[in-house]
Amino acid sequence: MANSSKTLSLTILDREYRVNCPEGAEERLHESARLLDQRMQEIKQAGSSTGKVLGPDRVAVIAALNMANELIELRQQDQKVNRSMSQLCEDIDHLLEQDQQLEL
Repeated sequence: MANSSKTLSLTILDREYRVNCPEGAEERLHESARLLDQRMQEIKQAGSSTGKVLGPDRVAVIAALNMANELIELRQQDQKVNRSMSQLCEDIDHLLEQDQQLEL
């Protein structure tokens, strides 16, 4: 059976976009659109407070670059946590082996 999708209406930077969305992912897509809109509004306001008028394309690119940078940072943190967890598991296994040897 094929996955069904529906069309959602999202507002980003005061502009409406209609996008297809897999069934069951609607809330996540709405949340993503809200986050993107928030970031783009912040960038737009920061530009206007310095006297710069940024076009929507430039605002979108800056927001995308900022969010991509955050994603890369989170992935790097995740890799560090995974390495630490692996090391802890190895240490625990080693200690358990030592304990078993002492019992014999």
